[in-house]
Amino acid sequence: MRIHFTGIAGAGMSAVALMMRDAGHQVSGSDADVFPPMSTYVEGLGFPFHRSFAAGNLPPDLDLLVLGASAKLGGEANPEVAEARARGVAVTTFPELVGEATRGRLNTVVAGSFGKSTCTALMAHILREAGHDAGWMIGAISPSLPATGHWGTAPEVVLEGDEYIVGLADRRSKFVLYHPRDVLLTSLIHDHVNVFPTFADYEAPFRELLRLIPPHGSGDGLLVAREHPAIRKIAGETAAPIVWYDTKPCAGWFSEGVAFGETTRFTLVAPDGRRIALTTSLLGEHNIENIVGVAAYLLERGLVAEAALARAVASFAGIRRRLDRLTSRSAVPIIEGFGSSYEKARSAIEAMLLHYPDRPLTVVFEPHTFSWRSREALNWYDTVFEGVARVLMVPPPTHGADSHDQSTHAEILARTAAAGVPVQGVENAAEATQALSTLRGDEVVLLLSSGPLLGLPDSLPPVFDRLYAETEAA
Repeated sequence: MRIHFTGIAGAGMSAVALMMRDAGHQVSGSDADVFPPMSTYVEGLGFPFHRSFAAGNLPPDLDLLVLGASAKLGGEANPEVAEARARGVAVTTFPELVGEATRGRLNTVVAGSFGKSTCTALMAHILREAGHDAGWMIGAISPSLPATGHWGTAPEVVLEGDEYIVGLADRRSKFVLYHPRDVLLTSLIHDHVNVFPTFADYEAPFRELLRLIPPHGSGDGLLVAREHPAIRKIAGETAAPIVWYDTKPCAGWFSEGVAFGETTRFTLVAPDGRRIALTTSLLGEHNIENIVGVAAYLLERGLVAEAALARAVASFAGIRRRLDRLTSRSAVPIIEGFGSSYEKARSAIEAMLLHYPDRPLTVVFEPHTFSWRSREALNWYDTVFEGVARVLMVPPPTHGADSHDQSTHAEILARTAAAGVPVQGVENAAEATQALSTLRGDEVVLLLSSGPLLGLPDSLPPVFDRLYAETEAA
C-alpha cells in the first residue's frame, strides 16, 4: 500500500510512518513551519518529504492519506486532503491507522499525564537490548533507539498512548483506539485544559482505557500503575490484575537507597522482597519513577531477565529534549527540558535543583501549549518556578489563540513576578542571547518549552561554548 502523511513532522505521525514502512508499505509525507529536532529528524528518514502542502505532493497511485491533527494543517481545507477526496482516496488519522494495523498483536499502551515518552522509549530499548524484537511507537527521539517507530517481528508492540483527542471532528482520545492488552499508567494530573476543561473531563478517557484491558481469563490483560490517589480512584474501571509501583515503599514494586549523582544508583525492590541493583545516567527523581514502572511491567510479564534489565537501564541515554546537555565546553551547562505541562516543567526544574544544588538556575521558558497560555492556568506560574534564580520569558505563540481565553505576555510576566521570581521578557533570540551573555560562570541554564523556543536550543550552545569555555573559567 502507498501511504502519504500530511503533517509528517509531528512526532507521532513520523513514528507511525516508520512503522508502516517497516511493515512493507511505501511512505511519503509533507509538512510546513516545522522546527528541529523533528524537522531534521524527518529529513533524514529516507522517504519523500515535502516542505509545503500541495496537491502535486500526492503520488499518482496513492492508497491512503493520513491527516495530522495540528490546526496549522488546515484539516479538510488542506490542498492534499482536497486532492485525496477528489480522487476517492481514503483519508484517516494516525491513531486510527495504528489501531487497525496492530489489531491482533499484544499491545502495551503507556499512558499518563507525564512520563509516557520516556517510559515507552525505555521499554523499547530494554526489549531491543534483550534481543526481543517488539514493535514500538514513540512520540519523541531517543539516541538509544534507531528510530521512533518500528514494526517488529515479535507479537508485542509498545505504544505511547496520548490522551489528546484524535481531532476536532473526532473527540475520542487517541489511546482508546489502540486495543490494549496491557497498560502502564504513569500519572494522572489535569492537563490539556482546552479540550478537557475539568479534571472529570480529563479523567474520563483514562477510565475508558482501563475498561479496554482484557480481564483475567479473557485475554489476561495487566495494568501496571503508579501508586497515586487519582489513579487509585479510577483503578476499579479494570477487571484485569493490577500491579502497583512507586518511589517509596508500597504493596508493589518500589525504589530504595537512591544516591543521586552523575551516575545515580538505587535498588529496585520486588513485591516478594527481591532486590535488584540499578544505575542510570538520567537526571531527576521522576526518572527513577519511570524506571521503576517500566521494570515492574517487564519483570511481571517475564519479558526480560533481571541482569539484562540492569544492563539496558544503565545504557539508556534518555530522549531528546528531556534534560539533554547541549553544551560541550561551557562551564555554564545548558540543559534542554520539555515543559508542555505544569508537572513536566516542575519535574525538570526539580531535577536541575537536585543535580546542580550549588548553581543558580536560570530558566528560559516558552508558554507554548494551550494550557500554559490559558488564563485559567495562570495560577501555574505561582509555584512552577520555585527555587529558580531567574526566568527569561518568551512570548506565547498566537496560533489557535482565538480558540481559548489566552493570556498575554504581560499577564504571564506579571503573574510570575508576583510569585517573587525575578523575570524578564525577551521578544526574540537576540534579546535572550544578550541577557545570557554576562553570567558569572557558576550558573546553570534550563531551556524549557515544547515548541521552537526562538531556535535557542540550536543557536545558544555554541555561544556558551565560546563565552564560558571551561579552560577560560578555570
